[in-house]
Amino acid sequence: MFKEFRDFAIKGNMIDLAIGVIIGAAFGAIVSSIVDDIFMPIIGLIIGGIDFSNLFVVLSNPGEVPVPSLAAAKAAGVATLNIGLFINAVVKFTIIAFVLFMVVKAINSMKRQAATEPVAETPAPSKEEVLLTEIRDALRANPR
Repeated sequence: MFKEFRDFAIKGNMIDLAIGVIIGAAFGAIVSSIVDDIFMPIIGLIIGGIDFSNLFVVLSNPGEVPVPSLAAAKAAGVATLNIGLFINAVVKFTIIAFVLFMVVKAINSMKRQAATEPVAETPAPSKEEVLLTEIRDALRANPR
């Protein structure tokens, strides 16, 4: 069983998958930064100064303590509905899904192009090759 696992782990597909997961995680971090640090602040500014990461609805507030921010609500143990964080997650998912769609589309396009490329024809044999082939066939037909 150990030998089978070792063979499985050493195969190229396993290594390719591991590299893909690592690159995917790094890409996810980049998308998170783009959404959190660039897109959402610009969208919030256009809409009227709304900070989406701090957009929440208080569900229960023990002691009716005022909650100025999501961090303060979490620190006070207040139950909140984090709408802004959900919107950020949806935007991140949409960006990642679109990029993956474009990658798959490019790969499929390359596969179709490779499948439709004409196969290089082998050049016709020279006159000497044709003559030698005829002589060979004649000798095979009349063995002595």
